[in-house]
Amino acid sequence: MFTESRAQDGLAVVLGLFAALSTFWVETNDRAMWSLVVLGVLIALTGLAQIARPAMAALDYAMGLFGALLFISPWAMNFTEYRGASWTAWVVGVVTVVVAVAALPAMSARLHEMAPHH
Repeated sequence: MFTESRAQDGLAVVLGLFAALSTFWVETNDRAMWSLVVLGVLIALTGLAQIARPAMAALDYAMGLFGALLFISPWAMNFTEYRGASWTAWVVGVVTVVVAVAALPAMSARLHEMAPHH
């Protein structure tokens, strides 16, 4: 199962790095660039911290928060006219929130209960 292997932590690192580095290939302004870089780095760091200390459930909540902030950043930081930066923020933000929710202890316990036993 996804949560047993903690593959979502590695995915969070990739998502965060993608967001942070996307400023090299999408058109941005200062607000878009700093939103993508800062939130992308924070997402990647929470993924790395989860890899190092998987028992820290608070990091899953932080990752979800950073993903939600990344999702709303095009509106909050007023860079929706930069389509590439906006779509990067929206997609990476949503996927990060989904990954964080899937990793939450309560969700993990539910997924284990629903999983068929072999």
